[in-house]
Amino acid sequence: MDTHADTSAARPVLEGPDIQRVLTRIAHEIVERAKGADDVVLLGIPTRGVHLARRLAAKLEQITERPVPAGSLDITMYRDDLRLQPPRALARTEIPGDGIDGRLVVLVDDVLFSGRTIRAALDALNDIGRPRAVQLAVLVDRGHRELPIRADYVGKNLPTSLRETVKVQLAEEDGRDSVLLGAKPAAQGSRLH
Repeated sequence: MDTHADTSAARPVLEGPDIQRVLTRIAHEIVERAKGADDVVLLGIPTRGVHLARRLAAKLEQITERPVPAGSLDITMYRDDLRLQPPRALARTEIPGDGIDGRLVVLVDDVLFSGRTIRAALDALNDIGRPRAVQLAVLVDRGHRELPIRADYVGKNLPTSLRETVKVQLAEEDGRDSVLLGAKPAAQGSRLH
């Protein structure tokens, strides 16, 4: 996501309280579908997915009254657009606790768009271990899939045109919580969500 996009013309779709409510709902859905979340491991996709995974882990802990491991999964070297974009710094992969073998891994990301990021995450996960199952939680699903990938948990479905961009801001990274919808810049150097 281009964090330098002009957000002055963007309109908010979700604000801080909305994001908190959405994460609470997703946490309850995870507990319900995982029958208690005993073997759940949350892995966030850098950058904002990591922050969302940590927030979800805290909410899951409130619900289940036990810690839920959360970590991060760097997908940089698994991306299919490496040669098309400027070099990017590697993020950190942090697998919590006893690893992922035999566990239910919930991948967490901010925006689901083409599905290519999630495909890269599945490839990265395959090199780390063998989970019992993999699910996907996203804050925003904006459509336009290029691969047969869908989210199990969605904060907000936000139908968009390809001429629009979705920008997620989180307090940990941007100083505020919001999801903004705006027009894509005319001269776009890097791909936005």
